[in-house]
Amino acid sequence: IATEEPLNPIKHDIKKGKLRYVANIFPHKGYIWNYGALPQTWEDPKHTDKITGCCGDNDPIDVCEIGSKIRSSGEIVQVKVLGVLGLVDEGETDWKIIAISADDPEAQKIHGKYFYIDDVKKHKPGYLEATLDWFQLYKVPDGKPENHFAFNGEFKDKDFAVEIIKSTHEHWKALLHKKVDGGAIKCTNVLVSGSPFCCSDEDARSIVQSVRIF
Repeated sequence: IATEEPLNPIKHDIKKGKLRYVANIFPHKGYIWNYGALPQTWEDPKHTDKITGCCGDNDPIDVCEIGSKIRSSGEIVQVKVLGVLGLVDEGETDWKIIAISADDPEAQKIHGKYFYIDDVKKHKPGYLEATLDWFQLYKVPDGKPENHFAFNGEFKDKDFAVEIIKSTHEHWKALLHKKVDGGAIKCTNVLVSGSPFCCSDEDARSIVQSVRIF
């Protein structure tokens, strides 16, 4: 999600002028889930998280969707929130929501009243451990140190995750209503009533049509 471009298009990430690719972390090949984000959330880089003691990473909150279907880039998927992992990535708070597509066949197996994470451990043994290992090591091939976690890497359950989502949604609302400084983030939108960044459909169409496609 190119947050520094109008209307935040989905683009291949670029770091230091080069296309960014994720390294393979043995025995995995690339991402081990469908990796996406929750719209209308924002981890404020000027807000210190009381749990991690670090500020946000300036992005929407990330989602690891653990269903059986491989999703396409840009696909919108309704998910069932299962839990959350508190990653501290290069000194920034970077929560990872664990979820499963609401229409996935295995979604109905994860039905505990409170402890969905326990059901994940039961029906997908080793998956959460692999997730923890992946996030700890995925930047090491680039010469960076291992990442750290809140709660010593313990996955917190659904209710905790929902509170994190609500918090990051409130930060997003403050951003869209210009109550906080978003820096280089482009908040142009067509749907948020009362937002000083809201534009007409015609203006949005002009923005899209002005983009050069190579």
